[in-house]
Amino acid sequence: MRIARRSHPLLAGCLLAISAAAQAGEPPAASTTPSGLRVRDLYPLITTTAMVAARDFHVRHFGFEVLFEASWFVYLSGPGEAGTRGAALAFMTPDHPSRPPGPEVFDGDGMILTVEVADAAALHEKLLREGAPILHPLTDEPWGQRRFMTRDPAGVRVDVVQQIAPEAGYWERYVAPSR
Repeated sequence: MRIARRSHPLLAGCLLAISAAAQAGEPPAASTTPSGLRVRDLYPLITTTAMVAARDFHVRHFGFEVLFEASWFVYLSGPGEAGTRGAALAFMTPDHPSRPPGPEVFDGDGMILTVEVADAAALHEKLLREGAPILHPLTDEPWGQRRFMTRDPAGVRVDVVQQIAPEAGYWERYVAPSR
């Protein structure tokens, strides 16, 4: 088991194997709902036989950091901007007894993980150089995104987007009706 210096505090409650070192650092900002519920974290947990390869893909290509890792589970955090905590992502093998009921091994269908970046073209070039698969080429979309798509070893389609100006008048035709 490996725990990074800045481990997420939620894991200490969820996984008894985390030591007191996992409590170090500031907890992430949590929102409070009218009922008083505080959401401390929210991340996809993808069940896959390619956990290690998926971990390595996101660390190598997107700069994610391993915050917690065991033989059956890995929890990653992406780099944030201006001192903020980035996105979180987790992978789990299908053969561990703690697997929640219901999720089958992920097959790649029905999910797209969107990663917003400041410079999609630069990341596209980096992934091309590093041999990552490109499923959709770098494209400027009329709705205001520069984007491309890759796939990680777990089968997750990763849609990399950069916000750009939309074509003039594009969104006016999609205005939601007043209630």
